[in-house]
Amino acid sequence: MTEWQKSDWRNKPRVQMPEYTDGAKLNAVEAKLASYPPLVFAGEARRLRDKLAAVSRGDAFLLQGGDCAESFAEFSADNIRDTFKVMLQMAMVLTYGAKVPVVKVGRMAGQMAKPRSAPTETISGVELPSYRGDIVNGFDFTPEARIPDADRMLQAYTQAAATLNLLRAFSTGGYADVHKVHAWTLGFTASPEAERYRELANRISDTLDFMEAAGIRDEASHAMQTVDFYTSHEALLLEYEEALCRLDSTSGKWLAGSGHMIWIGDRTRQPDGAHVEFCKGVQNPIGLKCGPSMTTGHLKSLMNTLNPNNEAGRLTLIARFGAGNVGEHLPRLIKAVQEEGANVVWTCDPMHGNTIKSSTGYKTRPFDSVLREVRDFFGVHNAEGTIPGGVHFEMTGKDVTECTGGVRAVTDEDLSDRYHTACDPRLNASQSLELAFLVAEELSSRREGLARAAGQ
Repeated sequence: MTEWQKSDWRNKPRVQMPEYTDGAKLNAVEAKLASYPPLVFAGEARRLRDKLAAVSRGDAFLLQGGDCAESFAEFSADNIRDTFKVMLQMAMVLTYGAKVPVVKVGRMAGQMAKPRSAPTETISGVELPSYRGDIVNGFDFTPEARIPDADRMLQAYTQAAATLNLLRAFSTGGYADVHKVHAWTLGFTASPEAERYRELANRISDTLDFMEAAGIRDEASHAMQTVDFYTSHEALLLEYEEALCRLDSTSGKWLAGSGHMIWIGDRTRQPDGAHVEFCKGVQNPIGLKCGPSMTTGHLKSLMNTLNPNNEAGRLTLIARFGAGNVGEHLPRLIKAVQEEGANVVWTCDPMHGNTIKSSTGYKTRPFDSVLREVRDFFGVHNAEGTIPGGVHFEMTGKDVTECTGGVRAVTDEDLSDRYHTACDPRLNASQSLELAFLVAEELSSRREGLARAAGQ
């Protein structure tokens, strides 16, 4: 068997990728990207894999969240800060509910390519190529904007590098101090609509006050003021991924230098396809989206291909079935994992299976459907005796109106107020934090149930 090379994907069937018309420009961009420094480093990816191994054992919990598709137009320090801030709030609430560390992974610094249900779209009788994310083409519905442009990869790299630089500064520069994060959360629970979450927030306050009084904060000051924060994205545009792939001199293994964790989408997980071929050869933690069409045979094949040594923390299965469908599909996939004896992290993406068109014509996701899928995910794992390892949300720290429901009760009529997404609807800051409180309740009740069972 020949040794894996980062260009081997080019010999496999490719789907959901653009056809560049200017081959010379594409080659020049790939060569330039290949000369740039990687965005992340192998030691960071290995640390994340170790943390995900703890998630697979139930000794940690995974929170993965961020933009549906990062855009060039919306790129700003404020937007990065606001999403990071909400993820810290969510993580603190989840930590309290689960009583284990929360692994924080952003859909940031690279989530710029999107698969689409059709290669073209038609508006008012005009048919043009679909928008595939700012790394590929433009959002404007014009022939010029929709032509795939390889130069966009260079802008995507620059934006990803700047995003990572800011995230690293926020993670270690005092912005992540747990007391500051909790003060923000108390601001949310002070609103009349969020009254039901106030008791949990007050219990967190009491815990922090006790730690301060006992002198624990001083002893653990570094851990209380800094966080480890990782980045992830769908490895869709393989020319970009290959150009940033590097050989790690420490381990002798290849690293996808574009992000700490990369995942394979539900539309690109063909066992003999280009995306699986690329992802199998890099040492990063790999995510695999599992939708209703995932067969047990395909899952077994993919687990063996992507994690042949059955390493804990290497493979995360991201379940995305839609509210009401979890009970039909998740148990059979859990059984397939058990039959293989596979080490995996199970996490729930309750966003992608719950997209609908609102009465006002906007694409949206009802908060109640998102919550139902999360609860069904926990319910199945509790029934099967397996570990619900995490949640995966499309969200933003901005006060957008893209998903309906939540304590602020966004309605179909409200969607037009602040509908800013370049692709799919995202939870806003309030909805994201509310969901964290509700997931924390699930984690807390699960923990209490396990404790009762152990005491019998």
